[in-house]
Amino acid sequence: MQVHRVSYHVKGIVSLADYAIRYFRMVTEKAKHKAKVISFFESYGLKATMEAFGIKERTIYFWKKQLKQGGGKLEALNEKSKRPKSIRKRNWPEEIANEIRRLRKDHPNLGKDKIHLFLKTFCQKNSFQCPSESTIGNLIRDAGGLRIFPVKVNHNGKIIKKKRVKKARKPRCFIADHPGHCGSFDSIEKIIHGSRRYIITFTDVYSRFSLAWATTSHASKAAQEFFDLVSFLFPFPLEFVLTDNGSEFMKHFDQRLRELHVTHWHTYPKTPKMNAHAERFNRTIQEEYIDFHEWELLEPTKFNIGLMKHLLWYNTERPHYGINLQTPVRYIQDNFPKDCNMYLTYTAR
Repeated sequence: MQVHRVSYHVKGIVSLADYAIRYFRMVTEKAKHKAKVISFFESYGLKATMEAFGIKERTIYFWKKQLKQGGGKLEALNEKSKRPKSIRKRNWPEEIANEIRRLRKDHPNLGKDKIHLFLKTFCQKNSFQCPSESTIGNLIRDAGGLRIFPVKVNHNGKIIKKKRVKKARKPRCFIADHPGHCGSFDSIEKIIHGSRRYIITFTDVYSRFSLAWATTSHASKAAQEFFDLVSFLFPFPLEFVLTDNGSEFMKHFDQRLRELHVTHWHTYPKTPKMNAHAERFNRTIQEEYIDFHEWELLEPTKFNIGLMKHLLWYNTERPHYGINLQTPVRYIQDNFPKDCNMYLTYTAR
């Protein structure tokens, strides 16, 4: 028995399918509106179209011209780039461009604001007008970026290309609107009598519910174990996790997030404000507890027992300005009474 496809011997089915794909996937809403105006114009004339849509005569004829040049395809009405064909070129002396190249070569990846300070002295000596910081940035971009990276060579003498992995960043407009929407992780380093100790911290961005744990290791395995502890103690599943670019939040920590299908956001380098909730908790926990029990960090197990007692008070009794002087537990119970399974020792106001 021979089986034929649905479109077999159906005239025009391929053209219809092609038109449907182009209409729904390649034509913008604005282009569809333009096509509607042109159709209205051809049916009711120029005057009615101008009154109905408030569009000028030359605009209608320009759209018709675009449609005709595009062979009648609606995607011809899509918005084109408005970039000018002839762009004004920066006309700075070659000596200034060479000096910028020299500075970037002698001091790899020096920022445009620092280059401006050196270039100002150079321009004064040579009677040149000094470009502004933004112009210096544009000149660097025109020269190809002038970025220099360390070169690694293998045993055969060949250069190993360094692949920079793009990391997901927290959206600028993001606002947590329920518990577990976003959890911030960070770490604190302390040196006690020559011994390094680390406190890994967690803060729920929405409710300010926070946890911390001291450890002797700064490896990603320790951060992964702390994440498992947070998942056990915090009764809401985390949807997004925000960390800095520290090595403790790589490898094992990142693998665990992938296993649970949790999105891992990273902050930009040297931008602590992107992880402001974790930074605020780090300072609070240091000023209210860690600084008074530093000597106990030599024995992390003993330190963590006292720390857990403090965190119980922190989450159930201590008021927080960020949540209208409520406790994190009470704030969760007031806003999510049905979904909250949090039964801790003290939950009164």
